Amino acid sequence: MKIALVTETFPPEINGVAMTLSHLVEGLARRGHAMTVVRPRQGSADLPRADGVYDELLCPSLPIPGYNFLRAGLPVRGRLLRRWRDDRPDLVHIATEGPLGYSALLAANKLDIPVTSTFHTNFHSYSRHYGAAWMTRPVLAYLRHFHNRTRLTLSPTVELNEELARDGFKNLSLLARGVNTTVFNPAKRSAALRASWGAGPDDLAVIHVSRLAAEKNYPLVIRAFEAVRERHATARFVIVSDGPLLNKLRKAYPWIHFTGFLPREHLAEHYASGDLFPYASLTETFGNVVTEGLASGLPVVAFNYAAAARYIRHDENGRLVALDAPDDFVAKVVQLAGDADLRRRLGAAGRATAEGISWDFVIDGLEHDLTAIVQNRGRPDATAEPAIALR
Repeated sequence: MKIALVTETFPPEINGVAMTLSHLVEGLARRGHAMTVVRPRQGSADLPRADGVYDELLCPSLPIPGYNFLRAGLPVRGRLLRRWRDDRPDLVHIATEGPLGYSALLAANKLDIPVTSTFHTNFHSYSRHYGAAWMTRPVLAYLRHFHNRTRLTLSPTVELNEELARDGFKNLSLLARGVNTTVFNPAKRSAALRASWGAGPDDLAVIHVSRLAAEKNYPLVIRAFEAVRERHATARFVIVSDGPLLNKLRKAYPWIHFTGFLPREHLAEHYASGDLFPYASLTETFGNVVTEGLASGLPVVAFNYAAAARYIRHDENGRLVALDAPDDFVAKVVQLAGDADLRRRLGAAGRATAEGISWDFVIDGLEHDLTAIVQNRGRPDATAEPAIALR
């Protein structure tokens, strides 16, 4: 097939969605599909990929307020119409719902090119974290309008598909996510890196990987850090990433080591060099960091939904917490911080779990779904009941 994938975020940006899409594009390209990525230009030095694995069409962009490291694509409907009239794809897959994604939706519908989409981010649930709870329903209505104009919407969990169906989204299917167990690997543990944090061989290093933003529940993460710190004076605390809260948190908690964004190889080394990963977010569609932590042999404590619900078995390969139990989250982190044997056992079991989460299996499912859409050009019946394929 000839497939155009449209996304507001893609490498060289570093985040879970960008990395997921990179795996999917490269995987489909290796299977012989002609892939073109349509994405915003990430600065003047950003050039289209030139190694022949897949093509890139770079579009004008603007920085996103509060996220200087991210850029939003501008509306380019006319440019896409011209491009796709001259070089028509068999299918357009839209991964994000911003101005670039909406331009692609309009252009593809105009040319009667089949369109599919993925639901990666719970933007509607972010509103209450930014003092704009009133926006939740309008944002959800826009997302529903967007995705229901595509022939298939893929999300990463059964639970999210069921939630979206209740909210009126149609033509839903499951697109799980994999993890690269070569990159994320316990063998990358580094004594030198731990020493740079001030942690000796027997000291506890608590690590957290997530965007530094309001929706990531940092008050609870910090509360868990502080509870561990009260009981383990030599423990070290490391937060990997960047975001709008970085400067505020650095000033408020000088005892935490903030790394900012890291290239993937350095990120993998940080995961493997930690001893415990408390993850308190309640707004994930999936949460790639959970599977990356498992692959790195890092015991994860997380709430029982999304990736954690799918892959963590409580006290077998990690720890799960009920959604309405923040005190229990802190207690489970503290207890695990004091039990090195349990951490080692959970870490080893988590690694074994990750070894069974193959990107090849994920790409098998995506290839099957996209091929079915291309072969059956009929537009989904807008009056039909939401279909949930739970492959």
